[in-house]
Amino acid sequence: MIRIIFSFILLNSTIFIIAHAGEWNQHRGPFSNNSSDESVYSPNWLSSPTAVEWKSETPLGFSSFTTYDDSAFTLIAEEDEDGLMREICISLDLKTGKRQWSTHLGIMDYKAGGGNSGASDNKGGDGPRSTPSVLDGKVWAYDSDMSLHCLSARDGKLIWRINILKEHSGINPRWENASSPLIVDDLVIIYGGGPEESFLAFDKNSGKVKWKTGSELATHATPILTKIHGVEQVIFFCQSGLVSLLPKSGKELWRQEFPYKVSTAASPVVAGELVYCSAGYGVGAGLYKISKQGTKFSSSQVWRKPNDVINHWSTPVYHDGHLYGMFSFKKYGDGPLQCVELKTGRVKWSAEGYGPGNVILAGNNLLALSDKGELSVVAASSSHYKQLARKKLITGKCWSTPTLSKGKVLVRSTEEAVCLSVK
Repeated sequence: MIRIIFSFILLNSTIFIIAHAGEWNQHRGPFSNNSSDESVYSPNWLSSPTAVEWKSETPLGFSSFTTYDDSAFTLIAEEDEDGLMREICISLDLKTGKRQWSTHLGIMDYKAGGGNSGASDNKGGDGPRSTPSVLDGKVWAYDSDMSLHCLSARDGKLIWRINILKEHSGINPRWENASSPLIVDDLVIIYGGGPEESFLAFDKNSGKVKWKTGSELATHATPILTKIHGVEQVIFFCQSGLVSLLPKSGKELWRQEFPYKVSTAASPVVAGELVYCSAGYGVGAGLYKISKQGTKFSSSQVWRKPNDVINHWSTPVYHDGHLYGMFSFKKYGDGPLQCVELKTGRVKWSAEGYGPGNVILAGNNLLALSDKGELSVVAASSSHYKQLARKKLITGKCWSTPTLSKGKVLVRSTEEAVCLSVK
């Protein structure tokens, strides 16, 4: 398959990430912003009787799908013969949904959060929250117990493994790790280590430490890769707030204090020189302007809305001056999909009935997955809510993010997954 360089322009910001054409190779997509290079021009495919290509069992977990070379990858949990809950990375054939391999990552503490939280008709179900990354024939999975695994994408065999808790004095957040590994060139970047090594970069092929720095406490939010003022950087959403580092060296560029209570799970969103972040448990949202004078970066507050404009764990997408996503806290089954004006934090429209699901951007349309397993196609327009199509696809609890790859939409729950063709 020919390798290409994708470019995605956000105001004055450009992101360059190497990936295979049409792949959704890591959590939040190839551009680290829940946006696809593919478009959904017509919603008619959703109502077509031939849209569903396959269904497959995906027991337990809120891990999303990633894709590579006609395979799809996610994390699940299954009980073994001794009654222990094992966290497992699986590979599915993208054409048939057949499981190609399963690799046990470790024993999972099944007392983690989630449980019976959820909409009235999909209670129960917990499991791993991290999403595996995949590139160049390898899969990187960061499990609940903070072990980073490198697996062969072809057969799932272990290439290398690093236990962050033991080898880097790791500190696991409440409800265990949910953040996903970030692939940047020849590096796999994570956080969760202890003092002076909370931010970690490993050679993606050998597992050798390339750099380690920082003494921040990790959250459940996945770091993102972006460009601000022409400088490529990785932004971590830590318990202390936002911290931006150079991906090649780990050198800090800027930081922004932000409150933390119980759990922070949604990733930051970048729009040019503006960075948005939000958390639940009474924290709310904030927007910050990143400035640069010479080589020095700084951050200043544009607005702050305590206990308002809340993204519990659903990271919104940015499009044409607005944020689109699920804004609510523990409104299972009922929380709204909203359009929020970025520069003011003002809600432009709101549509109930989604709960804490997730949304991605495909061209000028949104693919919005409710926590009840309903997929909607919604116009990404700030003028009014325009639902183009909606269909119940799967049972179980859906706290994962839909993906779009090679004309196929993948969604999953704590029970099953479905693949739909948009062609």
